[in-house]
Amino acid sequence: MTSFTVTRHVRATATDTWNTLVDWPRHGDWVPLTEVRVRSDRPDGVGAYFVARTGLGPLGFDDPMEVVGWEPPSGDDPGDPPARCEIVKHGRVIRGSAWFTVTPLPGRRCRVLWFEDVTVSPRRITRYAGPLVSLAGRAAFAATLRQMARSVEQHT
Repeated sequence: MTSFTVTRHVRATATDTWNTLVDWPRHGDWVPLTEVRVRSDRPDGVGAYFVARTGLGPLGFDDPMEVVGWEPPSGDDPGDPPARCEIVKHGRVIRGSAWFTVTPLPGRRCRVLWFEDVTVSPRRITRYAGPLVSLAGRAAFAATLRQMARSVEQHT
């Protein structure tokens, strides 16, 4: 497995940022060539299940994910506990886990911390090119969080 962490400060409340992050279909707005479809009855909370399809036409892959931990924000004031969402990835191409936290900061701002611990198939890619996979993942998620932050900051 390979892991990486990305942090982004957002000029919006923890609640607004959380609500944006857990609007799973909106991830397709920030991730190039990706569409996200919710496949469970509920789109939020433990048990929510969604699939990110990344690719162009028939060239692509599905990244099915399930929410296994869910702690929404309890407030937007500094000192309020961080919100946390935990996800398990069940795909043929990407397997592993991810989680993110949204921590309230002074000035109606927050910090998003995103962590991924994944294996990319075929597994030898991760085994032999783990540092490269980690670097690519970190860069991709940094760009994704940058786009997400712009979106939530423009709408709040």
